[in-house]
Amino acid sequence: MQLLKLPDGEMFYEEKGSGATLLFLHAGVADSRMWQPQIDFFSEHFRVVRCDLRGFGRSPYPNSQFSYVDDLFFLVKALRLEPVVVVGASFGAKVAVDFYLSFPAYVHGLVLAAPVVTGFEPSADVEQFNEHEEALLDAGKLDEATDLNLQMWVDGPRRSKDAVDPALRALVAEMQLQNFAQPVPPNASLRHVAPPAIERLGEIRVPLLVVSGEHDVPSFLEFSETLAKQAPGAHRLVIPNAAHMVSMEAPTRFNQAISDFLALQPQGS
Repeated sequence: MQLLKLPDGEMFYEEKGSGATLLFLHAGVADSRMWQPQIDFFSEHFRVVRCDLRGFGRSPYPNSQFSYVDDLFFLVKALRLEPVVVVGASFGAKVAVDFYLSFPAYVHGLVLAAPVVTGFEPSADVEQFNEHEEALLDAGKLDEATDLNLQMWVDGPRRSKDAVDPALRALVAEMQLQNFAQPVPPNASLRHVAPPAIERLGEIRVPLLVVSGEHDVPSFLEFSETLAKQAPGAHRLVIPNAAHMVSMEAPTRFNQAISDFLALQPQGS
C-alpha cells in the first residue's frame, strides 16, 4: 500500500509501468479501483498512476481545510510525474480541470469522461437526486443512498439495472458504500478554486478529449457538448451502450479512444 505523506494527512496512490505518465482520477461514486482495466492496458507502454482522492477509498479526510488541487500538486511533485496527461471521470474530471487551470505547466493533455466542472449548475433532475440522496444520508440509510446512486450513475435515467453487468454494479456499490461510510472530522472542509472553471473553459489550451456514454444523464451530455465547443481544439466522443461510468462499461472502446488521442500528441511533450 503506497501512501503519500501530505502536510495534513496522507493519500493512497499506486503506480505501474514506465514512460510518459497518465494520471487517473476517479468518479465520486468510486475510488481508484474503477480504473483497473485502464491500468492493465496502459501500463504496458506508459507510466500509469492512480490515487484515491481524500475522502474516498483508502484516503481519509483530514481534520482541516484541504484542496484536491494542492493534493495533486504534492503527488505530481513527489513522484516527479510532470508533465502528465490527466484522465478524470465525472468528479475526477472536475478535479482534473481545476488542477490544469491552477498548474497548467504540469499538464499536457486532458481526457475527461462524463465531465462536469466547478461552477456547473445541476439540472432539475440532478438537484432532485441530490436532495433525495442527502435525505437518505441524514437518516443513516447508506444502503438506500448507494442504490439511488447506482440507479442514477450506473444504470442511467433511461435504463433498468438489467442492462448493466451485475459485477460492475456490485463493484460500484462497494466503492460508493465505503465512501459514504468515511468518517468526516469536525474541521474537514474543502478549499475551492476561484474563479470557477465554468467561467474559464476557453482557457483550456491543452489537447482535450471529452468522452460520454450515450445513456448518461442528459444534462451531463449537454455539458460535454458545451465543453467540447468552448475549449479550443477539443474532441468529443459518445460511446454507445454505456452510461455515466463509461470507462467501466466500455473499457475496450474507452481505452482505444485514449490510445488514438495519445497517438496524435507530439512525442516527448
